[in-house]
Amino acid sequence: MIELVLDCRDPDTLARFWAAALAYEVVDISGPYRSLEPIGADDTGPALVLQAVTEPKTGKNRLHLDVYVPDIGAEAARLEELGATRLSDTVVDEDGERWLVMADPEGNEFCVCEE
Repeated sequence: MIELVLDCRDPDTLARFWAAALAYEVVDISGPYRSLEPIGADDTGPALVLQAVTEPKTGKNRLHLDVYVPDIGAEAARLEELGATRLSDTVVDEDGERWLVMADPEGNEFCVCEE
């Protein structure tokens, strides 16, 4: 089992964003933590825990999520409606892989990748 923990200033806002973005649900709220897991018993994706911290994000993430989808443009537009921002207007095409760099509502970078 693997669980990813993301520091953030507003775990409630990010819980709503990441739950909608990943088809996850909030399964536990405990103090500064919001735990999210995939919806449905058959999905085995990692749990995501949002941990409230007092300090703001500074610098580039050392770890980021890659979200794989059939249509990068359509997914990027959907994620923008949820509160994400594009950090680049250009889809990267490198070594047979394609992706677009985006950020969640607090500026945490992630990539929308072509399946």
